[in-house]
Amino acid sequence: MNGEFDERGSLRVVSIDDKLQPILTEVLRRNAGEAEFHQAVREVLESLGRVIAKHPHYLDQALIERICEPERQIIFRVPWHDDKGQIHINRGFRVQFNSALGPYKGGLRFHPSVNVGIIKFLGFEQTFKNALTSLPIGGGKGGSDFDPKGRSETEIMRFCQSFMTELFRHLGEYTDVPAGDIGVGGREIGFMFGQYKRLTNRYEAGVLTGKGLAYGGSRARKEATGYGNTWFVESMLATRGTTFEGKRVVVSGSGNVAIYTMEKVMDLGGKVIACSDSGGYVVDENGIDLGLVKEIKEVRRARISEYARLRGTGAHYIAGGSIWDVPCEVAMPSATQNEITGKDARTLVKNGLVALGEGANMPSTPDAIQIFRSAGVLFAPGKAANAGGVATSALEMQQNASRDSWTSEQTQTRLAGIMRSIHDTCAATAEEYGAPGDYVLGANIAGFVKVAEAMNALGVI
Repeated sequence: MNGEFDERGSLRVVSIDDKLQPILTEVLRRNAGEAEFHQAVREVLESLGRVIAKHPHYLDQALIERICEPERQIIFRVPWHDDKGQIHINRGFRVQFNSALGPYKGGLRFHPSVNVGIIKFLGFEQTFKNALTSLPIGGGKGGSDFDPKGRSETEIMRFCQSFMTELFRHLGEYTDVPAGDIGVGGREIGFMFGQYKRLTNRYEAGVLTGKGLAYGGSRARKEATGYGNTWFVESMLATRGTTFEGKRVVVSGSGNVAIYTMEKVMDLGGKVIACSDSGGYVVDENGIDLGLVKEIKEVRRARISEYARLRGTGAHYIAGGSIWDVPCEVAMPSATQNEITGKDARTLVKNGLVALGEGANMPSTPDAIQIFRSAGVLFAPGKAANAGGVATSALEMQQNASRDSWTSEQTQTRLAGIMRSIHDTCAATAEEYGAPGDYVLGANIAGFVKVAEAMNALGVI
């Protein structure tokens, strides 16, 4: 389903290619109730009509159907006890989606919203994202409906140890290599790596990425997703002869991705005027004080509402509401899926949006994406723009395998090159398939072709 706008500004729906519709219908039937997964599959299939018209052999041997079906789905019980001795039960997930290009690679998310449909959508997206990096990694994702908010460090440690006690049997540096995601940072990775090492009696450094520098982590890993997204948007802006310099930028979220998106935007001359968390958002017309945000979020682990109180004049906090009401030229959604609705997109366009880079996974709804594309906004989809995190994870695996450690400058240079290459690949692919400037189509087709060619070479698996 593609969207176009008529002269009244109403969204007009265009059907998916007839040859692909039965595949989508079957995906919806087999995965009932998994709205996010349906959305992710639909977006990719919408882009493939041009591909099968040019290369009809991709319809052979149920290739597309196989790409839409995970190789393995693991669901398990995670029992743990809190500091008062009370027993809790959570559910753990790992979806090993596609290993045609290498070992499964993708983060672990700890959040109450986690369910199998969300993990499948993330694993599906991860497969194409990882393909775009041109590094030898397949796609996977995992996590739990555990909520780390308000839990003590010892409670989080006990949960992580219980989680890894089941998951470890499915992992390995040549099998499946998780990393962090929402709710899983360096602390949680450390607890899980320690338990993996204890259970296996092996110091297999490459089995988890996002590790601390003291035990095999990569420099620039925590900055990677935010930096990478910003470099991608910088490349898009350059196609129109402009830069971040002097532009008003809004970044949703205030976690790892958002913080380092803001840092790189500021390095490139942009003015970040708003950021948020799940409670609301702050606006600071003088420019966000990133040092204060880091203090609140990385040290105090407090709410972003503290920013306005501590910053004083010029800053104000809005509880709830939409951060996308704040006028800006560049938007960098860096929080969670479907955070930008069609209504938000119309507001952003009306307020002069020039470019948007998805730091989160699928943060824009389908309606929002079509509004941006129809309005001529430079739109960077997450599977391309936020690939910096997994790219640097793969570089961490490379360092672990060679028993080496690179400087921050070496890693950032490699990462910047990878992100600019992804941009150029998406742009060139969109041009090749008759849609110049359409990064959604370019990313979907480029990622699909890479995975499809590998799967064809490996036989019916």
